[in-house]
Amino acid sequence: MSWRKIPMKFPGTCIVCNEKIQINEIGLWAKGLGVKHEKCAEVKELKCGVCGGPAGCQQCEFIENCDLEKVSQLCICKKCFEQKNSFDNYQESIKKQFHILNH
Repeated sequence: MSWRKIPMKFPGTCIVCNEKIQINEIGLWAKGLGVKHEKCAEVKELKCGVCGGPAGCQQCEFIENCDLEKVSQLCICKKCFEQKNSFDNYQESIKKQFHILNH
């Protein structure tokens, strides 16, 4: 699936930075995945869904198989992963970021 550059006909929310994309702004769209800013498409490092810091992509054991354009932007850094109850912490953090998940 490829990303298509489109002028936004409706406002949207970027799946990378979670900020608004305004009407007539150029966005990248992929069916079933959503939209993202052009600048966010250039991301070479994911953010940690828990602490918001860099996820450590270049040191990740899956870097050879990871396609940053296709994977979830909700990763976790090694420091947060190694904490006690890391999965619970991850879930709680994501719920706070995406209120729709709380319904």
